[in-house]
Amino acid sequence: MIQLKRIRIRGGRVLDPSQRLDAMIDVCLADKRVVALGEAPDFEADEVIDASQWVVCPGLVDLRVYLREPGQEHKGTIASETAAAAAGGITTVCVPPDTVPIIDTPAVAELIKVRAGQSDKAWVLTLGALTKGLAGEQISEMAALAKAGCVGVSNGLRQIPNTLILRRAMEYAATFGLTVFLHPQDPWLAANGCAHEGLISEQLGLPGIPVAAETVAVARALVLAEQDGIRVHFTLLSAARSVEMVAEAQARGVPVTADVAMHQLHLTELDIANFNAECHVMPPLRSLRDRDILRLACSSGVVSAICSDHQPHEPDAKLAPFCQTEPGISGLETLLALGLRLVHQDVIDLPTLISRLTWQPASILNQPYGTLQVGARADVCIFDPYRRWTLDAARLVSRGHNTPFHGWELQGRVLHTLMEGKRVFDLDAPR
Repeated sequence: MIQLKRIRIRGGRVLDPSQRLDAMIDVCLADKRVVALGEAPDFEADEVIDASQWVVCPGLVDLRVYLREPGQEHKGTIASETAAAAAGGITTVCVPPDTVPIIDTPAVAELIKVRAGQSDKAWVLTLGALTKGLAGEQISEMAALAKAGCVGVSNGLRQIPNTLILRRAMEYAATFGLTVFLHPQDPWLAANGCAHEGLISEQLGLPGIPVAAETVAVARALVLAEQDGIRVHFTLLSAARSVEMVAEAQARGVPVTADVAMHQLHLTELDIANFNAECHVMPPLRSLRDRDILRLACSSGVVSAICSDHQPHEPDAKLAPFCQTEPGISGLETLLALGLRLVHQDVIDLPTLISRLTWQPASILNQPYGTLQVGARADVCIFDPYRRWTLDAARLVSRGHNTPFHGWELQGRVLHTLMEGKRVFDLDAPR
């Protein structure tokens, strides 16, 4: 049995929004837990990490991560992608149900849990299927999925055409206290589109996806959530109007939350102008106004979580003509650095960013992560907010090197990641 070290993280700027904590203090870790904050003169450490020039925060919590296992191991595995998560300061990831096979039985959820335990680089939480096979026809066995540890339910990227089935599924989820995660996109309006419907898609001759494809789906779900008081979380909002609708519902007391993907806060439809397949994502990159409203929503709290929407691909997946390439970005290792870019641009302040990446996504999952409270799991991210580095896609830990941010100069880098007091990433350690 491995004897864990007693660690004192000394003198860092400790940011823990769950406690409204922002102070230059020590963090003491022992027996897989946070055991003290502050001087703690009686704590005898086996190891001291001098964090006097750095920021210490809870391990990040990412609400949307495709690990690709089971079913698509040629793109990534639980071992490879949780190692990438650790390199990004992320200690908890949430996996959508559209794996192969789909997470609609306890056996698949258990398989992922076992393999994540073998990797032991990050906590892996699962969303169970909202309907059997994600087919949108029969409600899944949510009781069994909840018992197997699923922290919510979702129909993945597939929509439920029948509104009555959606309502019944949402009501059934509520009986088990499960949050319903919805990816809002009307499949008929989206059709075979691959870019935002606008001037750029018209100039490039690409089939467009209108904003209405998202807002129609948001409106339907909001009506059901408000009528029945069901907790709904919208994932990957991309449009300004969607954010406005969510804000209006929140003001009326509807129990609804939302997240956005980090790349939507940096890129717009202009970035696909040269048919750059690395910018092929779903939902598509939208207008500059949409991006700016999303930024404001993250700052104000209407959007309470920012995720990576990590989707690793093999190189061939991005080599076809734009619409025939597979959408998605390998985003785990750039989540924090791109967030810090927003801080340096005065889009959002640092405590708010850390909140959107830690305890608020954990609260959406109703899980005890994203905090450094005494007694909490010793999941810690230590980063230098000012260290400059240039992203080299070929050097990503993830098997997926598909990123539009290759060559970007970033400011802010993860130095150490600890999971239950055990180091799972050190920037300067040999790999």
